[in-house]
Amino acid sequence: MVKVNEEDWENNWKKYYKPTKIGNKIVVKPIWEDYNAKDNELIVELDPGMAFGTGTHETTRMCIKSLEKYVESNSRVFDIGTGSGILAIAAAKLGAKEVIAVDLDPVAVDSAKNNVGFNDIENVKVLHGDLMEVVEGKADIIVANIIADVIIFLTEGIKKFINKNGYFITSGIILDKQQEVQNKMKECGFEVVEVINDGEWACVIAKNI
Repeated sequence: MVKVNEEDWENNWKKYYKPTKIGNKIVVKPIWEDYNAKDNELIVELDPGMAFGTGTHETTRMCIKSLEKYVESNSRVFDIGTGSGILAIAAAKLGAKEVIAVDLDPVAVDSAKNNVGFNDIENVKVLHGDLMEVVEGKADIIVANIIADVIIFLTEGIKKFINKNGYFITSGIILDKQQEVQNKMKECGFEVVEVINDGEWACVIAKNI
């Protein structure tokens, strides 16, 4: 069995992680790389550490593209299972008024807080715990890049946290589970307005009608 030095592994992968443009505006930039923004590009500074969310995964890309489409200047956004904080930061950069990022994993919470600190934003709050217990009020957009089974489990409860005509942007959904997620959303009073596929993954966007 080959013994891998953990520190070497942690640093070696960084060589392959480069600035990535997602959608029309967002560029996800590792904090150790240089990059000059062009035209209307918005830079998300990121050090993912041990948390999920580098911007290279299909599900993250679809969520960012969807945020680009649906976030408005007065939007209040909740990011559930925030991981590295990438989606929360992207929402803030896209002009959301307020963003609350939540994760059950303390490692992810620390990572997200650090990443918020690397970006010039004042309106992102990172909380440790369960959405239903630590967040007050309602959002115009809730984004959840988790897994299909968790999305299905949470959908009914999440409806109470979304304003009327607000959006629920979900990914982490393998294609085989896409219909199941859509069915659950319709059952809970959402209207599925868009479904995007990228590789083996789906992003389902629903409106609280």
